[in-house]
Amino acid sequence: MTLNQEKIFPALANPNQALYVKTNGELGVKGGADIKAIIPAIPVAAFGDPAFKTEYNLKYAYVGGAMVGGISSRKMLKTLAEGGCLGIFGASGLTPPKVEDEVAALNRELNSQSFGSCLIHTPHDPLWEEKVVEIYLKHGIRVIEASAFVQITPQLVRYRLKGVTRRPDGSLNIPNHILAKVSRLELARRFFSPPPEKMVKIALEQGWITSEEAALAPYLPMAGDLTAEADSGGHTDFRPALTLWPAMVNAAKEFSSKHKYQSPLRVGAAGGIGTPWALLTACEVGAAYFVTGSINQACLESGLAPAGRELLAKASQSDVVQGPAADMFELGAKVQVLKFGTLYAMRAQKLAEAYKQYASLEEIPPAERDNIETQIFKQPLTEIWAQTQAFFVERDPVQAERAAKDPKFKMALVFRWYLGQSSRWAISGAEDRRPDWQIFCGPAMGAFNEWAKGTVYEQVENRRVMDLALNLFYGAAILMRQNLAVAVGLLPFDTVPAIKPQPFEKIKPYIQPSA
Repeated sequence: MTLNQEKIFPALANPNQALYVKTNGELGVKGGADIKAIIPAIPVAAFGDPAFKTEYNLKYAYVGGAMVGGISSRKMLKTLAEGGCLGIFGASGLTPPKVEDEVAALNRELNSQSFGSCLIHTPHDPLWEEKVVEIYLKHGIRVIEASAFVQITPQLVRYRLKGVTRRPDGSLNIPNHILAKVSRLELARRFFSPPPEKMVKIALEQGWITSEEAALAPYLPMAGDLTAEADSGGHTDFRPALTLWPAMVNAAKEFSSKHKYQSPLRVGAAGGIGTPWALLTACEVGAAYFVTGSINQACLESGLAPAGRELLAKASQSDVVQGPAADMFELGAKVQVLKFGTLYAMRAQKLAEAYKQYASLEEIPPAERDNIETQIFKQPLTEIWAQTQAFFVERDPVQAERAAKDPKFKMALVFRWYLGQSSRWAISGAEDRRPDWQIFCGPAMGAFNEWAKGTVYEQVENRRVMDLALNLFYGAAILMRQNLAVAVGLLPFDTVPAIKPQPFEKIKPYIQPSA
């Protein structure tokens, strides 16, 4: 039995209204004795774990992930907070004083609304991590997104345990929340476990935590919320979402049972979420919340230069490529970046190959060095080193001293100058360095562009971060209802129309007001 499509599709488009199909094929909004099938209401705000939304005081289980250098800006976080979502400030790549200015301003502007900030692993600059954690504790930043960590560090333990107390009823008060972004199961297990004893001991000996806080470490996980990061922009292991997300969810259940934490561990999904199909898939495998990144970069609230947003809005799913990571260059780590309209990945890879092949800058053959200087740095390497040395003498003299004694390390610092500056050029919109712009980007960007083609959102000037978030949820709700209609035989599979993003005014009636 199938229904008249002129009736069923408009009815399905209101996700707040349950549909009742009678045995005679008539469609109604009330039940009765002669009901053949029911398509339930699926409110736009229903996706995700209600406990996650309660924990962070959100309407939607939606996180705008951190993006380097303030691309996930104060403006973006304010917009997300006002819309009932959680935004993460992009602190990586900023100096500690700049981070402090930004989080202090966020505290003033957002008042009691939820937001978080990024803490990225910086093995080449542990002092940055220490200073930023001190800033977060000083300003009462209660949510951090821990990114690119390959191990648990003393600063992570310091942040997590600071302020932990036991209430009179025996439960723990845990003021500081870590959303750990990982893409490997062994790392997930570390974050699902209590803080390592060795790291707790270091934090205690340094006076970062009290003995009372240290004593409570075995009773809480390093991170109660973990983001399973699939094929994303930036630091990524390029993991397939359909294998990664379920594995992380199962690990969370295993460790919740093993350690008997007071609250179940939760897993969010990131990497590739740019359409309702992706969000609904993440929901079906058990994601407690949903994290987007690439698609937000092209929005008006993004801190990326307008010309960079234009490039992103034209990208396809295949217009992304691997490139060396600035913060873990010597380790050979990769980031996923935009290939369309930029030569960054190719040029950065050339530097990575030179670093592997030669022991010092002086060993680079003259012709190759000349090419590096003219095509990539556009300055003699001696001048780049002078700038780099002056920077580290002021910021971290230990690294400057090491480079003076270690030619290989000196070469790494010089090459990292290019990798670091390239993302800043994209943020500032430096036209003279446009071919060198480094823009983190995953295939979700191309997927969204394909979905938005022919709609108002094809034009980058119409993209607003909450419009995109609400369209993902609204589209997922309609998609779920369509799938149910097909599953119970109300619609032939091949008659279901494609879902397209809608202008906010069109979906506004279906967005339930905040409580």
